[in-house]
Amino acid sequence: MFTTEDRLPKLTGFAHADSVVVVSGLSDENEAGYQKTSALQLWLLGYEFTDTILVFLKDRIAVLTSQKKANILQTLEQAAGIDKKVPLLLFRRGKDDAANKALFDDVMKLIKEAGPKVGVISKDKQKGKFAEEWKGILGGQGLEEVDVAAGIATSMAVKDVDDMKNMEMACKLTTNVMKYFFIDEFQSIVDSGKKITHEALALQTEDVLLKERKRVKMRFPKEAQGDSAEWCYTPIIQSGGKYDLKPSAQSDNSNLHDGTVLCSLGVRYKNYCSNLSRTLFINPEKTKENNYMFLCELQTYAMTLLKNGAVCRDVYAASLKYVEEKRPELVPHFVKSAGFAIGIEFKDSTYALAPKSSKVLLEGMTVNLSLGFQNLENAEAKDARNKIYSLLLADTMRITKEEAVYLTDVERDFKDISWEMEEEENVKPEPKAAKLPTAVLKSKLRKEDDEMTNEQRRTLHQKELAEQRQKEGLARFAEGGEAKALEKATFRKFECYRKEGMLPKSVDQLRIVVDKRSEAIVLPIYGMPVPFHISTLKAVVKNDEGSSTYLRFNFVTPGQAMGKKEVTPFEDINSTFVKAMTFKSTDMARFAEIFREVNELKKEYTKREADRKEKAGLVEQDKLIVNPGSVRKTILREVFARPALEGKRFAGDLEIHSNGLRYMTHLRDNQKIDILFSNIKHLIFQPCEGELIVVLHIHLKNEIMIGRKKTKDVQFYKEVAEANFDETGNRKRRQNYADEDEFAQEQNERRQRAIMDKDFKAFAEKIADLSQNQVEVDAPFRDLGFQGVPFRQPVLMVPTTDCLVHLIEPPFFVVTISEIELVHLERVRFGLKSFDMVIVFKDFSRPVQHINTIHTDQLENVKEWLDSVDVPFTEGPTNLSWPQIMKTVNESPFDFFNEGGWSFLGSGSDDEDEEEDEESVYEDSGSGSGVDSESDSEDYDSDDDASGSGYSDEDSDEEEGEDWDELERKAAKSDRRKEEREEVAPPSAKKSKKRDYDSDDGRPKKKKASGGR
Repeated sequence: MFTTEDRLPKLTGFAHADSVVVVSGLSDENEAGYQKTSALQLWLLGYEFTDTILVFLKDRIAVLTSQKKANILQTLEQAAGIDKKVPLLLFRRGKDDAANKALFDDVMKLIKEAGPKVGVISKDKQKGKFAEEWKGILGGQGLEEVDVAAGIATSMAVKDVDDMKNMEMACKLTTNVMKYFFIDEFQSIVDSGKKITHEALALQTEDVLLKERKRVKMRFPKEAQGDSAEWCYTPIIQSGGKYDLKPSAQSDNSNLHDGTVLCSLGVRYKNYCSNLSRTLFINPEKTKENNYMFLCELQTYAMTLLKNGAVCRDVYAASLKYVEEKRPELVPHFVKSAGFAIGIEFKDSTYALAPKSSKVLLEGMTVNLSLGFQNLENAEAKDARNKIYSLLLADTMRITKEEAVYLTDVERDFKDISWEMEEEENVKPEPKAAKLPTAVLKSKLRKEDDEMTNEQRRTLHQKELAEQRQKEGLARFAEGGEAKALEKATFRKFECYRKEGMLPKSVDQLRIVVDKRSEAIVLPIYGMPVPFHISTLKAVVKNDEGSSTYLRFNFVTPGQAMGKKEVTPFEDINSTFVKAMTFKSTDMARFAEIFREVNELKKEYTKREADRKEKAGLVEQDKLIVNPGSVRKTILREVFARPALEGKRFAGDLEIHSNGLRYMTHLRDNQKIDILFSNIKHLIFQPCEGELIVVLHIHLKNEIMIGRKKTKDVQFYKEVAEANFDETGNRKRRQNYADEDEFAQEQNERRQRAIMDKDFKAFAEKIADLSQNQVEVDAPFRDLGFQGVPFRQPVLMVPTTDCLVHLIEPPFFVVTISEIELVHLERVRFGLKSFDMVIVFKDFSRPVQHINTIHTDQLENVKEWLDSVDVPFTEGPTNLSWPQIMKTVNESPFDFFNEGGWSFLGSGSDDEDEEEDEESVYEDSGSGSGVDSESDSEDYDSDDDASGSGYSDEDSDEEEGEDWDELERKAAKSDRRKEEREEVAPPSAKKSKKRDYDSDDGRPKKKKASGGR
């Protein structure tokens, strides 16, 4: 290793040592990533070996270690693909102390033969009996020990391609945790006024990487291996006037203060470290803003200094001088070190950006640029904990020939990391008006009390389910959980040409050039060739006017919709954009050719982008382990698959293998569908009862590609032979209802249906058995089915044990019951023949699912089924704007549940009950001269007339009742109260309040028992 000094003069620091000895004792988790000994072993071997001695000689490498570790290292001698192998000499330790001591002597003999000067890592203090014994032996030999830590650091400083990939992945993971957890969680805590300590918030942040359930929400790259990621240190969170800008700082037990908050995160991926620090502000004063803006300006300046050949101390000195010139009052508060090299070793002090470091930065190195000002005074602060604050801005960067390049990418603009919070005024809710007592009975029949029992039970159960959902929502989001962020369009950067020399040679003629290889259009502008990527072009228009041709290039600008629901994102919409450019030429043939080439390039690019988006989001599946030919296969023969391979309908065989299923057509062997047991979410067997096909439906956890489309539902089915076809000749039979074979054929069809049902069911159960309980067979309950419109046409929706499905015709419908948050029934009111069902999922980022036009006769059945599977439901008279509702929920789920959650969906029914009670009170109070009293008096009089009694003055006084003035006064009062109710109630409620009166006696009609329908 140290012989590289002869090949690369830049690598220095081995002090002309004759040999290098690296000793590793017992491991210390607290020192992991901070000792050069551990970093060197990880760099060379990818693993840390304890109680091991590595001796690097100029012609070979000697290793003293245990028997098991020596066996691992011995594989290096047998490694293939290495042009020049360094001889490896292994010394194997055992349990015999005398033999082990002899091995120490053998190693020491090799060191002495190499020369008197021995290179060691002097700062690393090793622990344990093994390290102490070796230290005693080496110290008594009279050899000169020199520190070679600088040389080892130089050897590991420059990263190769694989090292840089690991560094970039570590930085990406750190960036995502900061973006998608900490900043959002910090805002949520401040908004809700929740009290939490720095240490508790740091542990919550730490759990994001350690717990799989939370890790999924961080949008980590697909290629990231979760087991290879860990924290370099526990996240550091500081606020409230006490700040330490060193990497060794720790989060204390004081409460988070909503003033100035520092957060530092560092993820290690495959042993490579990263670091990121940001300062967040709540209600910042102008002084803080100015100082932070200067810190960002200082970081931009320091990045120009970090390049190949720069000396570490010169970078710090130039940064300090920049502060002295621009803001001299901040010099006493400036950090003592501007950063350090980072890689396998978290902090490589050899390459510290400090006044005393003379090391030279090299291209391919990675450094952590950490700038800040400590303990600044805030004279404008009213809060004592806000009078002292610090600023910290740290990013991991890659050294290039020019200026450094960011590897961590989190917003650093002041507007993105500062928030203005207003204190909410406490508004006391107005007391709700008490209900007036009423003497009107809700039921006049004793039998109705027994019929209401089931409804009351369901109402009580639904109330319990609603309270349970409310508690679950508060618990889920109060613990730092958050709704899955909605996917937003991201800005894609394109680099057609990295340098000017890569432009096509034909641009020298200042003509329009279409470069298909680089997907660019080069346009001459003011005597210069300017390339535009084809994605920036919206359209090109050609117009012929006389002898000239005009080409107009229309570019994509902010505010233009590119698709049905897609808006092109921009990095900065406040920039100046070129909307269109027009070129004129008399060479009509050339412009026609350019017009054709541009459209072809645009068409090819659009097609590629469509394919890329189609494959986006796919999860890489394991390979199917095919059973060998000697193993008897379980096969379901002559079945069809949906979706069909290559869009063609061919029969094939479905086979069960070790870890999944394989479907192959009879036409081509390469046409196949592989489904793993681990990817099956639901396996549903639907018999051919009442249908023309028998179905084995598989609903997947993750989408797979079939042909050129991705799908989450794969179905295998077989058709039942129709009764009017002859199976032997496949010819249509004569319609002869007197045919004596008709009855026999019907029996044959029923028998054939039973056989197919038996075969499919047995195959499904075989899948469940061979999957080792990974898959369970589910079946629909046809008796509970109801007609609805989930897509465009009415279909039969059938519940199963775990799902609500429609599987007969595509598009298929499969909703998992356990994933449902609640169901809202819309358009439930008197006079309508149908209602709609809206399914809200627990994953609030998923759009709600509508099932429209369900017949009102099925309302009670739907309610009973939902209640039986413990799904809370509500109902309302109108259709709601669900995209807007879910947008509000996703913006702040905790606030949504804190303010009552889904209770607003059921609030309308209470108001209607109150209005009905008020109406009943009014009718009862006017019973002396109302409709009921008139009808009663009329009935009484008719009885008298029937018995032959004559007219009398006494009877006329009773019929006369109150005088006209009193009646008009009460009628006016009734009209006023009716108008007031109509103003408060929604239109749908007004409509539902109308009562139907009998044309004969004027009595209100009795409502139906099924909820007024």
